[in-house]
Amino acid sequence: MKDLLGKLSNASGISGFEDEVRDLIITELKGHVDEIEIDNLGNLIAKKNGKPDGKKIMLAAHMDEIGLMVRYIDKEGFIKFSKIGGINDQMLLNQSVYIQTSKGPILGVIGSKPPHKMKESEKKQIMKFENMFIDIGAKDREEAEEMVRVGDPIIIRQDFEELRNELVMGKALDNRVGCAVLIEVLKKAETDATLYGVGTVQEEVGLKGAKTSAFSINPDMALALDVTISGDHPGIKEDDAPAVAGKGPAIILTDASGRGIITPKQVKDLLISTAKEEEIPYQVEVSDGGTTDATSIHLTRAGIPTGVISAPSRYIHTPVSVVNVHDVENSVKLILAVLKKL
Repeated sequence: MKDLLGKLSNASGISGFEDEVRDLIITELKGHVDEIEIDNLGNLIAKKNGKPDGKKIMLAAHMDEIGLMVRYIDKEGFIKFSKIGGINDQMLLNQSVYIQTSKGPILGVIGSKPPHKMKESEKKQIMKFENMFIDIGAKDREEAEEMVRVGDPIIIRQDFEELRNELVMGKALDNRVGCAVLIEVLKKAETDATLYGVGTVQEEVGLKGAKTSAFSINPDMALALDVTISGDHPGIKEDDAPAVAGKGPAIILTDASGRGIITPKQVKDLLISTAKEEEIPYQVEVSDGGTTDATSIHLTRAGIPTGVISAPSRYIHTPVSVVNVHDVENSVKLILAVLKKL
């Protein structure tokens, strides 16, 4: 699992540019599924046939990560950028980045006015991304434009690494964790149902891929595979984020204070009862925060019973996150057990 997480984490794939992640998933799934399709929006749909009268089950994990995009190149060759997805400005300053160009990745660093030249009032404020720029070492606009174009995607430079106690760190674990779970489930699943494993695109900018793929598949039930906030570190109250790394995947009961998904009782009961029967560690969560692909899926067509299984992750939507590998593995075990019941 660690090797798979590492490959997925190190891959490049901001919203709308998920090709590298998609190709990696296709390589992993060859020989394990019956059909692989790429739809008009770029979603990867892998089908594993069940019995003719079996249910249609959709498993969705978004492939995209938050990132940046080249917006403007000034006359000195410095690059201004836009944010793609929800990124806090203070997480960006002085990060090294890769600009993904047609000629390959170009290394750069995000810079700004140094603190020595700031007024006292400026030092007390959070630096806004509009006042940052990327330095690729170009001497002027002409040299920069030989390497980089407006619209090129940008990812934070961060290598996947192992920590202690089964913890790993890397970029884009939201949601390469879900992608790893999807791959392992499709490889190992034994069920009468026909499985549709979907690597969705553009989740971070509007749950777009889930919307179109769910409409096309029209499953009987769906599960979104994602990550949730792990609150087991300084700065977070236990009642604000009760899920913790190492205690199992979180079964989401509600997210975004109900503006996202309110998990249907039959799906909630199925997930929880299966975890108990199989003695798989799990947590439950009612969230005020963000949402997942499940929000789009469950409102598709006449409505699709949908649930969410999320591994707790520390520091999501930052340049580096931390997850416990056992939570990822137990997510796989729980989904496989649920599929056997179907």
